[in-house]
Amino acid sequence: MFETGIEGHYAMVDGKKLRFGYTTGTCAAAAAKGATLLLLTGQAPPSVRIHTPKGIDLTLPLEEAVREGQIARCAVRKFSGDDPDVTDGALICAAVSLSNTPGVHIDGGEGVGRITKPGLKVPVGQAAINPGPRAMIEAAVGEALEETEPVPGVDVVISVPEGAALAQKTFNPRLGIQGGISILGTSGIVEPMSEEALIDSIRLEIRQRKALGEERLILAPGNYGLDFLRDEMGVSEDRIVKVSNYIGRALDAAVEEGFCQVLLAGHMGKLVKLSGGIMNTHSREGDGRAELMAACAVRAGADADTARRILDCVTTDEMLRIVRERGLLEGTMGVLSQRIDLYVNARVKGLLTVGVLVFSDGYGPLAMTGPARDWLREGQGGKA
Repeated sequence: MFETGIEGHYAMVDGKKLRFGYTTGTCAAAAAKGATLLLLTGQAPPSVRIHTPKGIDLTLPLEEAVREGQIARCAVRKFSGDDPDVTDGALICAAVSLSNTPGVHIDGGEGVGRITKPGLKVPVGQAAINPGPRAMIEAAVGEALEETEPVPGVDVVISVPEGAALAQKTFNPRLGIQGGISILGTSGIVEPMSEEALIDSIRLEIRQRKALGEERLILAPGNYGLDFLRDEMGVSEDRIVKVSNYIGRALDAAVEEGFCQVLLAGHMGKLVKLSGGIMNTHSREGDGRAELMAACAVRAGADADTARRILDCVTTDEMLRIVRERGLLEGTMGVLSQRIDLYVNARVKGLLTVGVLVFSDGYGPLAMTGPARDWLREGQGGKA
């Protein structure tokens, strides 16, 4: 079995060893280095050595090495380790030709997206090849040129034959990246189940909403919130940023990007946790749904027996049914609203205005904090 150098590198996630992989940017750099050597020497090595920003040196095998006239092409197959990356196994290709303009000139071909909206790391109109991979490609081609005779310049075109289809499974269409995937990888290495990678993608979309001129950011933890805002409140889907469980980090990003207002809408099962200051709503970070609901109900006048019944519930819909039977639904939701308002405003430190909408499938809108109700009355989540 061919050893690339990634063997032995892994992350411990929930007690399991998960293998590292290497990014599309690393693959592009290796393919470009191999194609440059093939163009200038007439022969492609079986593999090329790449130094990643992570500090891990890799030796990656080349596939589909071919020279046609004044163009040489090589490919490297993406390996994502144990990370559930849609690009795992895809061929990342590079076509290299000589240029009369000094330097290494990088562009995207088939299956590499084009930027159509502002706010990303790459300007509108350019190929979706991020700065980190561009630097890796330049360095790798430079190493190949050091091994051959000098040339004025080199043109490099990166392509991904499966890229257009793979892009439909990514954030790219929402971000305005059309026609293919992005060539990514700050470190050159894929670390499995990277929480920071997901948070970075959320921050990127928030940054883009700001670059598009929006002053009010609309957030939803997931599809429940997105569907409710779209179907029940008439908010256009392309204005909603899905933030998964990372509500606190999304609010931090909203502050950093200079938003004035945030509307957050989500299902009771997630957002009840905000009433206890839990800003990462994943169950492994903390549950406490029943405890928090019972506390809100007690503040609204529930007796000990009602609190115990709530604590025995499995779902928030069961909890809501109990407080409604006791005539305490409105009061409990009022307390919940106050607690959520307290904690989200503490998170943003008064630097922007936050409105929160809490709903459930069976009960519809349950609680609104801050100016959420007024914004939604304006339609489309408000026009600000």
